[in-house]
Amino acid sequence: MKWIWLVMVILFATVLSARESIPPGTILPLQLNSTINSKKMHAGQAISARVMQNVPLPNGVKIHAGAKVLGAIVSLHEDQGTATVTFRFDTLLAGKRRIPITTNVRAMATMMDVQDAQLPSTGPDRGTSDYYWVTEQIGGEAVYHGGGPVTHGSSVVGKAVVDGVLVRPSAGGKCRGEAEGEDRLQALWVFASNACGLYDFPDLKLVHAGRSEPRGEIKIASTHGPVKVQGGSGLLLRVQ
Repeated sequence: MKWIWLVMVILFATVLSARESIPPGTILPLQLNSTINSKKMHAGQAISARVMQNVPLPNGVKIHAGAKVLGAIVSLHEDQGTATVTFRFDTLLAGKRRIPITTNVRAMATMMDVQDAQLPSTGPDRGTSDYYWVTEQIGGEAVYHGGGPVTHGSSVVGKAVVDGVLVRPSAGGKCRGEAEGEDRLQALWVFASNACGLYDFPDLKLVHAGRSEPRGEIKIASTHGPVKVQGGSGLLLRVQ
């Protein structure tokens, strides 16, 4: 009886673990709650971000918009007017559940870029409902709101939804597209399907995305002055 009980416990824990894990390749569209500033932060300091669009998963469930992703500053370094910051996001907080994750960064854009991507390029028209807006994603794709397509030039790459877009990520820059054998629509919020790297951070460069060792650690360096990524900036993190 003890062996049967032990096997049941192990099976239950395995099923629970599977349900609580996020499939590799899942992209999380986030907005930073915390400003990352190399002059004002210290190693071990907590940082957080918010999921900005419902994220569909292959098993039919979803990560709801508003869920938090938690992380921390790993290290900081300043030298002769330049700086580096290494950080990670390693926990998805969904309701009362804390789900461990390992992530790398696919794209990051300024708060202003995020705001601009949510308005039509000609500016909002009081006489036109946002249902009919056409906006431009960070990375250059057009979104036809009201359930219309997302287009990359003359190609349709996805569709608009109420809280963002659902597209198939494609390779761009140093970022890969979907993994081999995987073909699913993902939530990219205000980012284009091929969005990759840093957008409109002229004094910053991405040194390590977190895909290779040390896995999950994202390192950003400044070319002049401190590293500063304002709260409200947008992020695409990919679960490993």
